[in-house]
Amino acid sequence: MAAHLKKRVYEEFSKVVQQHSHEETPTKKLRLSKPSKSAALHIDLCKASSPTDALQYLLQFARKPVEADSVEGVVRILLEHYYKETDSSVRLKIASLLGLLSKTQGFSSDCIIDDVINTLNSEKSHQVLAQLLDTLLVIGTQLPDGVSVRLRLIDVACKHLADTYFGVRNKCLQLLGCLGPVDKPPASESQGGAVGVASRDVQGIISDYFGDQDPRVRTAAIKAMACKLLSDDYQQVRSVAVQMVWVLSQLYPESIVPIPSSNEEIRLVDDSFGKISHMVSDGSWVVRVQAAKILGSMQQVSPHFLEQTLDKKLMSDLRRKRTAHERAKELYSSGEFSSGRKWADDAPKEKVDTTAVNLMDSGACGAFVHGLEDEMYEVRIAAVEALCALAQSSPSFAEKCLDFLVDMFNDEIEEVRLQSIHVLRQISTHITLREDQLDTVLAVLEDSSRDIREALHELLCCTNVSTKECIQLALLELLKNLAKYPTDRNSIWKCVKFLGTRHPTLVLPIVPELLNTHPYFDTPEPDMDDPAYIAVLVLVFNAAQSCPTMTALFSDHTLRHYAYLRDSLSHLVPQLRLPGRKLTCGAEPSGPASSVESAQRFLKESLSRVCGLQHLDTRGAQALLQFTIRDLQSLGDLQMELAGAADFCATYLHCQLLLMKALQEKLWSVAVPLYLKQNAMATAAAKQILEETYKLEFLYGGLESPLVAIIHHMRLQAKALQLVLMARTRKGVEPLLGVCEKFLQEVDTFQRLFIAELPYLQDSFVEKLLELMPRLVASKPADLMKILQTTLRQSGFLQLKLPEQIHRATATIIEPTGESDNPLRFTSGLVVALDIDATLEHVQDPQTTVKVQVLYPDGHSHIIHPKPADFRNPGPGRHRLITQVYLSHSAWTEPCQIEVKLLLAYGSSSGPSSSRSPWSENTEGLQSTEGAIEGTIPLSKAVKVFIMPKPARR
Repeated sequence: MAAHLKKRVYEEFSKVVQQHSHEETPTKKLRLSKPSKSAALHIDLCKASSPTDALQYLLQFARKPVEADSVEGVVRILLEHYYKETDSSVRLKIASLLGLLSKTQGFSSDCIIDDVINTLNSEKSHQVLAQLLDTLLVIGTQLPDGVSVRLRLIDVACKHLADTYFGVRNKCLQLLGCLGPVDKPPASESQGGAVGVASRDVQGIISDYFGDQDPRVRTAAIKAMACKLLSDDYQQVRSVAVQMVWVLSQLYPESIVPIPSSNEEIRLVDDSFGKISHMVSDGSWVVRVQAAKILGSMQQVSPHFLEQTLDKKLMSDLRRKRTAHERAKELYSSGEFSSGRKWADDAPKEKVDTTAVNLMDSGACGAFVHGLEDEMYEVRIAAVEALCALAQSSPSFAEKCLDFLVDMFNDEIEEVRLQSIHVLRQISTHITLREDQLDTVLAVLEDSSRDIREALHELLCCTNVSTKECIQLALLELLKNLAKYPTDRNSIWKCVKFLGTRHPTLVLPIVPELLNTHPYFDTPEPDMDDPAYIAVLVLVFNAAQSCPTMTALFSDHTLRHYAYLRDSLSHLVPQLRLPGRKLTCGAEPSGPASSVESAQRFLKESLSRVCGLQHLDTRGAQALLQFTIRDLQSLGDLQMELAGAADFCATYLHCQLLLMKALQEKLWSVAVPLYLKQNAMATAAAKQILEETYKLEFLYGGLESPLVAIIHHMRLQAKALQLVLMARTRKGVEPLLGVCEKFLQEVDTFQRLFIAELPYLQDSFVEKLLELMPRLVASKPADLMKILQTTLRQSGFLQLKLPEQIHRATATIIEPTGESDNPLRFTSGLVVALDIDATLEHVQDPQTTVKVQVLYPDGHSHIIHPKPADFRNPGPGRHRLITQVYLSHSAWTEPCQIEVKLLLAYGSSSGPSSSRSPWSENTEGLQSTEGAIEGTIPLSKAVKVFIMPKPARR
């Protein structure tokens, strides 16, 4: 029996084995995973022996990024510890972390809504309640348009609106404002709603808290929904009300709203303009500044409302006015004509209640007049700026506000005067100054502030005047300015240049008087060293450029002076067609636009000529590059409009020429010891290419992404060349390992930064490297060098597209001039101040990037960082640097020259930088600066100054 049973069991077992042998056995896959952050957090929180330790662990955890696949586990651990924690500060931090974690990309935050709502029901701390509501707000704003979940969150907010703590009420109002429906839902939706809150009037609920006893809650209520609490007794409430009224006017400008106590209707933007205009007379100067600034942005307002801001007369109460015929007919039918026997017997029978007059009546009327006469200079500046913004879009309004802006030139505060001048310059295209207005403007030239005077010179450059008497008056006051302040010479010369260019027909009748010529008698020849005479000539010559009949009034010595000034001050004196003389250049003076077009065409042809560079032999390619570079440099000198683009292209082609010379055959076919001279030449070329690429990147503005990618590509080629040259001259593998790894990281960084520009880099050095990247990573340094060398020599020439609107950052040192032979004497060991005056063109953020370098004869250099207050901004794209440099040195036996020049500092990240976690707001410390490159670029020509440190007397 037992034997039979064993036999049967064996048969059944063999069947099972055979059945499993026919089926495929599934393979087990191994997955490597990082240590769980939730487990680590759980261990840390369990180790905490006190709330302080737990809080410290949470703070440390907040500084580290969390991956999306780990967020859910971390949230569960935090919630588990939240229910066990008794200390409110720890619960507050956990609630804050829940909100931050819910922002993580890839994490579905709606899975923790139930948990957060449950914690709200059991929480006793008001601060923690406010933080939990903030977490719900974060989650709710990220949810899709799901009605049920939003209504549930609205219900939670309504439930906690009765809390005694203002922070909880603020968060509830914020929840209602962000998640509540704009329109009141129909009653049918409430019948089948999940929680029965769909029929709640959210706007009505918020409006109930406009009168909350806490001003912070009233502020939150206004932020949730715009209201009319512009007359609240708390400053912050009025401030936020002004903002929200403006927001509504921008969202629905054409909406029609009724006027209280009237049957009339006006546009919402006009009504809002009146209400905000009324706030220009607010009791708080902060609100007045804010209201004035906001008025400047309301450019959709109707013209008749806009013009009322410059008139103090009270408007009507916006009721419909009857015509004169209708009024006469009513008087005739009633028999109530005025007899003249009784005082005011024709006064209107209806009395206007002064408390019922709406904001439009007294608000817009004279709003800017009040703002310009305000006791706080901040309000006056805001009103001036608002006038400028509105006048730029309305020429008629610009003419009406001209007198008000000119009056501000006499303000007691220099900053207000300066801002008024800048504003008038911005709207100068819409206005023409009368003689009385010009007289008020020119009175500012007596100001002791150099900034004010130069700003006024800039204003006169772009202002139109009405009569020839205005030209005479302006020139007379400018010459007085020149006599009183000789340092203003260059600014005044530039001013009269544009004054003559803009008014040739007004200058023509007064030319004999200006040049002191007579039709019959010879007059004495003026002194060419007189700056005032040069100013008069600059005015006349620029007017003569578009007035050909004027040149017939020139005397012989005027023609000689023209030739002299044309050579010495070519930037101030234009090319003129004089009788009996030929033009010194081929371009016609009357057609500057055609010369610019021909220059652009020449620039395009030059760039297209070098496109076939790779099809030429080495010698021919180098010759073509040299000729093209020379032509582009000459083009930049002749045509100022294209100087930036021409210099940029010439510098890039120079880099290409240096790289081509460094990669020539002789250098790489001979052993290093036999060709050390050429190896040194290639090393110097690589270094120079790097310097030129930093100039290309940071000296030129307006570069588009493809151009920046080409610059970085050239820099990457120079670094590869340096790496190959280093490997040829150094022995051993160890020093090259770190350098090779860093270079491969830079290639990877280039790919990530310019992934969108890679299609422009076809058949380039970096494209070939990216194709070989898997092989490069596994290669030894010697193999890597061979690949880099071959790839460098086989890479094609990248075609440079014609850049548009590229400006080169430049600087010119005006003072010191470097022409004086008298040394600056001072006692050795002490300091002496050297005044620096320079103009900057197209320099971005000069306060942080421009430095002054002083180079002493012994080779020591000193770099000075000017103060931000030393920089002025006289016009768009231009800055002025007026500062002092303190010099000191030991005693010298004879005077020697020091060199002073301006430098442009730059910073470029060449490697990947560690970024902060997007969800963590508590991350401390700065980004890693490893791989960051900093340096300076010469910005101006060096000026030499004689100094003489004398030994101290004993």
